[in-house]
Amino acid sequence: MKDIFIVGSKGIPAQYGGYETFVDNLVTRQVSRDVKYHVACMTFNKETKDYNYNGADCHEIHVPDIGGPKAILYDLKALNWALDEIKKNNLRDGIVYILACRIGPFIHSYISKFHKLGFEVWVNPDGHEWLRAKWSKPVRKYWKISESGMVKHADLLICDSKNIEKYIHKEYKKFNPATTFIAYGADVQASKLSLTSPEARNWFDKNKVQPLNYFLIVGRFVPENNYETMIREFMASNVKKDLVIITNVEKNSFYQALQEKTHFENDPRIKFVGTVYDKELLKLIRENAYGYIHGHSVGGTNPSLLEALGSTRLNLLYDIGFNKEVAEDGAVYWNTSVGNLKRLLEKTDAFDNDQIDAFDRRSKQRIMDDYSWNKIVDSYESVFLKGLK
Repeated sequence: MKDIFIVGSKGIPAQYGGYETFVDNLVTRQVSRDVKYHVACMTFNKETKDYNYNGADCHEIHVPDIGGPKAILYDLKALNWALDEIKKNNLRDGIVYILACRIGPFIHSYISKFHKLGFEVWVNPDGHEWLRAKWSKPVRKYWKISESGMVKHADLLICDSKNIEKYIHKEYKKFNPATTFIAYGADVQASKLSLTSPEARNWFDKNKVQPLNYFLIVGRFVPENNYETMIREFMASNVKKDLVIITNVEKNSFYQALQEKTHFENDPRIKFVGTVYDKELLKLIRENAYGYIHGHSVGGTNPSLLEALGSTRLNLLYDIGFNKEVAEDGAVYWNTSVGNLKRLLEKTDAFDNDQIDAFDRRSKQRIMDDYSWNKIVDSYESVFLKGLK
C-alpha cells in the first residue's frame, strides 16, 4: 500500500478552486486499491474533525483567518500533521504531495524528517504566482524565493503545463530538478440541467440573458486576466450580443479603477452577474454561450480554460504559450494590440454553424485526447505507485 499525503488544497469535497477540484477527482475517480489518500483540509473552526470521503482519510486543520499568511501557516501545520500520522501508524512507504510553492523558506527542515521515515516529498509548482499583479512587491519577492526553495528541495516536481516544466528547467538549471508532466483534467459531459430547469430559468431571467446570445468570461477579477482589454475591445465592437462576466468583484479596487477608465456601466451589453458556485449551472451557462473569452496571462494549465474547451462551442483565447499548448487548433487567438480582439469578436460573431461546429469538435476532442480526468487519474496513480525508488 502506498500512502499519499496531500497538502495545500483547502479540502474536499471541493467547493470551488483548481486544487480542490483536482484532489476531489483524484479521490472520487480512484481506480487502484494500492493507493491510500490522506488529505489535509483547512478550517477556521477550532473544533476540527476527521472524516472519510470516498475512501480518503480527511483531516481538518485549524488556522486563524489572518489573511494571506494563513495559507503558509496551514501548509506547515499540515506537514506536522503528516509527520505525526506517519510516525503514529508506522507508515514506511509513501509520498507527501505539496500543492503550490508557499513554504520554500521552511521546506528544507522537513525533507530529511520525511526521508528518514521512507517518504518522498513531491511538489506541484502551479503557475507564476510571483508574477501576479494582485500581490505587492514584497509578497511577489517572497513567492519567487519560496518557489526557488521548493524547486531546490523537492524530490520531484509534477508540472500541469509543459511550459511550466520548461520554465522550471531553464530558471532553476543549477538545481537540476527532477520533473514530470501530468496535466489538469476536465470532462465533456453535458450539464445535468437543461434550460427549462428552475435554476437555469431563474439565472437567465434574473440577468436578462438569452441563450446563445452572449459572449462569456469566467475567472478571478484580477489585472493579469486582461479584463481591461476584453471589456474595452468588446465595447469598441459592433457585436450586438451581451458580454456576461462571471466573477467576484465585491470590495475590489480593480473593479472601481476599471469602471473609471472604461465607463462600462454605460454599455448595456456588459453584464457583471456575480459568481456561480453550482457546477451544473455553470456548465449549462458555458454550453449556451455563443463564445468564451479567456484572458489569463499568468500560470500553467487553467481549469476554467479546460472547462470552456469541454463545454463552449467557440473559444477566443489570449495568445500565450500556456493557452496555445492546451487548445492548439481548437480555438482562435487574440492579443492586446488595440483593435485586435475587436476585429476577432466581429469576425467570429459572423461565423456560420459549420465554422462553429468545427471549432467545437476540435476543442472537445482535445479534452478527450489529453485532458480527461480518467487519463489524469491513471497517470497520477502510475507515478505514485512507481515512486522514484
